Amino acid sequence: MANKKNGTIYVGVTTNLLQRVYQHQEGYLEGFTKRYGCKLLVYYEFYPRMDTAISREKQLKAGTRKKKLKLINGLNPGWVDLYEQI
Repeated sequence: MANKKNGTIYVGVTTNLLQRVYQHQEGYLEGFTKRYGCKLLVYYEFYPRMDTAISREKQLKAGTRKKKLKLINGLNPGWVDLYEQI
C-alpha cells in the first residue's frame, strides 16, 4: 500500500486481500495506513500458505526502501491502484 508515487509504503499480510485493501481505502483500520493515507494497492504477491506469506512479509519489511521501490516499479511503474484489477 502507498499514499502516492514514490511516497510512503506499507507492507502487510492478509488472508483476504480485497477486503483488507477496501478497509484501508475506507479508513476502517486505525494505524499506519490511516495515519499516512496509504490507500493505493501498488504491489502484491500471493502465497498458498500463510507461514510462507509471513516469512516474505518479514523479508520485505527488513529490506531497504530502495528494494521496495524496485519491486513496485518492476510490476507497476505508474503506481496505479491495482485494487480494481484483482
